[in-house]
Amino acid sequence: MTNANEFIKALDNITKEKGIEKEVVIEAMKLALNSAYKRNFNSNTNSKVTINQDTGDIKVFSYITVIDDNIADRLDENGEEIIFNPEIEIKLQDALKINKDLKVGDTIDTEVTPHDFGRVAASTAKQVVVQKIREAERESIMSDFGDKQDELLIGSVALEDQDNYFIDLGRTNGILPKSEIIPGEKIEMGSKIKVYVSKVDNNGKGLLILLSRKHYGFIKRLFELEIPELADGTILLYSVARDPGFRSKVAVYSENSHIDPIGACIGEKGARITRIIQELGGEKIDIIKYDKDPEIFIENALNPAKNLKVLILDPKKQEALVIADQENFSLAIGKRGQNVLLASRLTHYRIDIKTTEEAKAMGINFKE
Repeated sequence: MTNANEFIKALDNITKEKGIEKEVVIEAMKLALNSAYKRNFNSNTNSKVTINQDTGDIKVFSYITVIDDNIADRLDENGEEIIFNPEIEIKLQDALKINKDLKVGDTIDTEVTPHDFGRVAASTAKQVVVQKIREAERESIMSDFGDKQDELLIGSVALEDQDNYFIDLGRTNGILPKSEIIPGEKIEMGSKIKVYVSKVDNNGKGLLILLSRKHYGFIKRLFELEIPELADGTILLYSVARDPGFRSKVAVYSENSHIDPIGACIGEKGARITRIIQELGGEKIDIIKYDKDPEIFIENALNPAKNLKVLILDPKKQEALVIADQENFSLAIGKRGQNVLLASRLTHYRIDIKTTEEAKAMGINFKE
């Protein structure tokens, strides 16, 4: 190869800079160069390539393998007879005439480097190095982002096409589909943006990082970011239900009876919850106190409705009936059924709401 010594020095610098093992690149080059030799010089013999890691000199050797003198009854994996091939094999008795120290399994190497192999070698080596750099960068990015699923990241809006925004996350871009932004929000090019990592997929061609601002997990991570008690475990988040851009319900609790989980989430003068609402573009948030008693939890979840009677119809199927007076019936259901739908998602119960009059007419026994 022309300027082989310079190539080795450049290879040293590149592998150090990119964090690639030099030996891995060298071995890949040997395989690629051997394939190039067979392809370009029509060789049917066994061959191998050596690379001097100090000088960069590349040599091609053909080799024959020493086999036992008794070659009868040699069968391949399909049970067919293996025919002796003098281009790739030599019997032991003949090999000993060349070198008396040879034994079965050894090889006899003969240099067959073509005089114009340098041109092929240079082109092939460049391709291998570029390929290995790309592989190393993909692996490095996978190492950095492979465990980021379900996390909150901050990036900047780099590109836009008809269906997606491409968010610069530092070493790579994530994809924020326009279907995953909060309804009504405007995304400006170059602006900083918080995003939730909904999926990380290494599909072989590269790392696919899907982002969202509509996912309920976005709410969860925003709460953890703004509320230290959630991050350190003083307060626990039980569940989140979301109608993106309109309303969310977040159920929280604390195992310490002296802690007010709702107050901690709201913050002094509402500072904490205000920052979250601003990030969500004004989306309303109901902070609900979780309770192990499903009747209490369901009643809490149907806030702002009050004075509700909750009956658990089937705990296994998680079905509940809620009875509300006329004043609270509409509040419990909510506009377009939003309140009861979110409460159902939050509690994981199927909730049916009846007025007091409807319940009495159905013969349902309950205490008013």
